[in-house]
Amino acid sequence: MADSLLLLRSEVARQRRRGIAREIAVLSITAVLCATALVAAIFRDSIMRGVSMPTLFAARQTPHRPPAPPSAAGAGPLVKPSDFVYEGAFRLPTDTIDGTSFAYGGTSIAFNPARNSLFIVGHDWHQRVAEISIPDVRASSAVRSLATAAMLQPFNDVTDGRMGQVGPNTVKIGGILPYDNRLYVTAYLYYDGAGTQTLSHFVSTPDLSVDNDARGPFPVGTLGAGFVSGYFAMVPRAWRELLGGPVLNGNCCLGVISRTSYGPALFAIDPARVGGPVAAPATPLVYYPSQHPLAPGDTQSGMFNLTTEIRGVVFHEATRSVLFFGRHGTGPYCYGPGTADPARAGQPADGGVDRWCLDPAIGSKGTHAYPYSYYVWAYDANDLASVKAGRKAPWDVRPYAAWPLTLPYSSTGSAVLNGATYDPRSGRIFVSQGYGDGEWPIIHVFAIDTSRKEPS
Repeated sequence: MADSLLLLRSEVARQRRRGIAREIAVLSITAVLCATALVAAIFRDSIMRGVSMPTLFAARQTPHRPPAPPSAAGAGPLVKPSDFVYEGAFRLPTDTIDGTSFAYGGTSIAFNPARNSLFIVGHDWHQRVAEISIPDVRASSAVRSLATAAMLQPFNDVTDGRMGQVGPNTVKIGGILPYDNRLYVTAYLYYDGAGTQTLSHFVSTPDLSVDNDARGPFPVGTLGAGFVSGYFAMVPRAWRELLGGPVLNGNCCLGVISRTSYGPALFAIDPARVGGPVAAPATPLVYYPSQHPLAPGDTQSGMFNLTTEIRGVVFHEATRSVLFFGRHGTGPYCYGPGTADPARAGQPADGGVDRWCLDPAIGSKGTHAYPYSYYVWAYDANDLASVKAGRKAPWDVRPYAAWPLTLPYSSTGSAVLNGATYDPRSGRIFVSQGYGDGEWPIIHVFAIDTSRKEPS
């Protein structure tokens, strides 16, 4: 039964990631919920919480230390994989509140400096936002030993029913930003076959209990919503003139990818200018149009293919590294239905239209590149500044490094990373791992320590 649950949950995760009709997604997820309701709790206890996994921790666990001072503009070290220090994780509440919960959710996390808390999206169907505390961060191989966040503000629709105005079909929240006593939210069409979405940004207040305070959706930039309808990050104060604004904003790798970037995308914006019929300016820093992909989409690559997803970005102010977080398929690229049977892989499928793809993690028809990894793409902020200054084209910038990010508690094999955010005061990076606690996400916490020597 546990094997069946893994396959079903993988299917759900796959349907959430690629452009399909909402009806298919609803039927698939409903099948999962109905088929697994009686065994989900047993499964989480016996499989997810009881397995000892010390070898899966990507970095040494250590008590938290204050971060290094902010770097000067144009200066600072570049982050390496060995600079990631794993501090631990915490769970989310499993309660159902007003018909929704964090199950199948945990996307678009955003650090709230005003309350040392996190805003986060709940269940994938409902796209409601809640605010949670940051509890004790513990490093443990058993999920049951982790602390659980408290609910500070229950789920609510931060757009006050306006989210559907970005366009027809299913809409997802792409990013959340608490900034200057306001709450900025982006939304994108899950499937935009015509590539017509232009409206993406909403402006509300951090008090989720206030009704009818949302404005929008508004346009940002001139390339289309597919490039800016996702993640946010703050620009360190010293870098704002070099990069062209106080906030980073982008999106990447959506279904119907021709409407978005073929690799990480990032623009500098001033949220104070979001609002009204005229698009707020968005200064390009890096993006990859269809003519200039980061790598060919239909190949095996360590940088990009059509299985790549980007879900968050962090500019750690003690460095000059801009870090994108997501997932990436590192195996041979294939399009078709997935199969766990090696003998079936490569054989005709769908009446010969496609071929079977070897993929034990994802059985649905679509893009495959098994195995999948949580992933980090690292860019030098000086390269982004060169784009802003006009010395480089946005697609000429390349990551100086990219690497897998190992997270404990995963057993699906599909590596669902929901988002990432950053607290500059503590230097902590928060990463949301989908399905880390059964159908609930887990929040992992990292620090960056560039003073450590490379392991010998």
